[in-house]
Amino acid sequence: MKFFENCHLFNYPFSHVSAAHWQKYPNEWATQVYAIDTLKQFVIEGTQTLYTERLITCRQSIPRWIRKITGNITETYFLETSKVDLATQTFIIKSTNLTFNEYLNVVETVTYKKHPELEETTVFQQQATIQALVSLKRLANYVEDYSVSRFKQNAKKGKLGFDSVLARPSPVGLNSQERTNNTV
Repeated sequence: MKFFENCHLFNYPFSHVSAAHWQKYPNEWATQVYAIDTLKQFVIEGTQTLYTERLITCRQSIPRWIRKITGNITETYFLETSKVDLATQTFIIKSTNLTFNEYLNVVETVTYKKHPELEETTVFQQQATIQALVSLKRLANYVEDYSVSRFKQNAKKGKLGFDSVLARPSPVGLNSQERTNNTV
């Protein structure tokens, strides 16, 4: 099992960052994201918390040696669940792969929180566990190392892409239909 962690600050208020999340795709740095479908979305009764489940479809290049193991699949699916808590100004997003999960299990947790001291700043924390589920230890280590390397590359691109989304005019105030556009 391998781990990945990433943390940085966005110089935007929590309201801007949390609203921008819904407009994150498409962007020039995440061209692999093909579609986002909202499966469930509701406010948890008695709270100020929005719960959402989304299916994310990606089309990305996968190395030939992995395609041989997995049957030449190039379209992958991820389940994303999220909770935006306006009372605590915390946004937690958990994603897991649905495709290839018999070979590789990737669980990512992203948290956006209002900075405790800096009014116009949001704290970003990202954690991922990556575990290859193959019986050969050497192959498992190779798959995990490759996956961590790819995850790091995508995290860098993800930050660049989200920075470009954040720099757009404020997404605050978009109606719910615009926020949950199903296909990107």
